[in-house]
Amino acid sequence: MSVGLVVVSHSERAATGIREIAAEMAGDTRIEAVGGDGQGGIGTVPDAITAALAAADDGDGVVVLVDLGSAVMNADVAIEMADLHAVIADAPVLEGAVNAAVAATDPDATLETVKEQAEAAREVEKL
Repeated sequence: MSVGLVVVSHSERAATGIREIAAEMAGDTRIEAVGGDGQGGIGTVPDAITAALAAADDGDGVVVLVDLGSAVMNADVAIEMADLHAVIADAPVLEGAVNAAVAATDPDATLETVKEQAEAAREVEKL
């Protein structure tokens, strides 16, 4: 078992791209990408996030990375609807996803340690 990840973006393409980058560091960690309004537009949909949570869950819970405000609201709704343990990381979505992916490869990783590493990305300087 391991902690899974879900990347939620208003753009399906952005979520998929972030998952692709994080997967380079993720080993066997399950990472799901979800985004868009379900009709090819920009937005997020709680039902789609709930499905992504279920797909990412391997029994140890799921850390969710989100891009913008309404993604947080819809991820909260999705977590309430899901029958699993999940938390939203207060982290930059790309850097947080990469940090979380690395942390999730640790055999002793927990939901809390993966979330903490995602949130540590807030302190990373780029220059």
